[in-house]
Amino acid sequence: MTETVLILGGQGRFARHAALAFADAGWQVRHAGRGDDLTQAAQGADVIVMGWNPPYQHWAAQVPGQQARVIAAARATGATVIIPGNVYVFGPDAGPVWGSDTPHRAENPLGRVRIAMEQAWRDSGVQVIVLRCGDYLDDAPSGNGFDRMLVPALAKGVLRYPGRTDAAHAWAFLPDATRAAVLLAEMRRTLPDFADIPFPGYTLTGAELAQALMTARGRPLRLMPYPWWQLRLLRPFMPILGGVMEMRYLWDTPHRLSDQPFRSLLPGFATTPLHDALRAATAHLCSTSTQISA
Repeated sequence: MTETVLILGGQGRFARHAALAFADAGWQVRHAGRGDDLTQAAQGADVIVMGWNPPYQHWAAQVPGQQARVIAAARATGATVIIPGNVYVFGPDAGPVWGSDTPHRAENPLGRVRIAMEQAWRDSGVQVIVLRCGDYLDDAPSGNGFDRMLVPALAKGVLRYPGRTDAAHAWAFLPDATRAAVLLAEMRRTLPDFADIPFPGYTLTGAELAQALMTARGRPLRLMPYPWWQLRLLRPFMPILGGVMEMRYLWDTPHRLSDQPFRSLLPGFATTPLHDALRAATAHLCSTSTQISA
């Protein structure tokens, strides 16, 4: 029997890839917008993918209300909710490996919003799967941090890195993460009511990322610091930059996401080779002549 997934935020990064991944796996895919009657839209849905994500400056005002609507819809229909989690809940003292049992002690405003959000999901009484990812690598230009901060000058042979180049940093290739979300959805009846599952993805220092990009693209790169001063100048005119500055500590805090319980649940999961993911993530920045095969 074909199962049905309701995707919220179909134009967002995670939601767009989730829709493709669920369709590829044979699910019936439906979409709902912010103005829809969500409980009505969720009728008959087995899974809801929570892809709504307002801009940083609106998190405190909008996230609780959006979450309450999804909780109400899930309670009314019995659907399982999949949340694309992030690492904002972890403070700079969280230690080098961040997993399901790592305390949520972020003290900055965006981190506190995410901590409260996840606690509300724990208390909601609906089944929730939090697939916790590091920074996204996309296979199309989507305005994520990688696109906007690190690689705009890649065609000129420059990689701008926004933190310590010797600090490990967690990354997730979106096609892989959403493929994992489908597999977890299909085994949801064996999971606890609240499943906090870090997605191991890739862990790279800035220097390792630069070397991997050089290998993937077949040309040298200069690794240069990101010009944070430019963001400070623009911040009064672009409110979203306040959130970008707030999360800067993650670039200087060495971390990796634990591979448990992910590897226990999905022992055969194959991650896209790093160089293939990086070629996909930078294909729009360089001509085919500058790319090499794996």
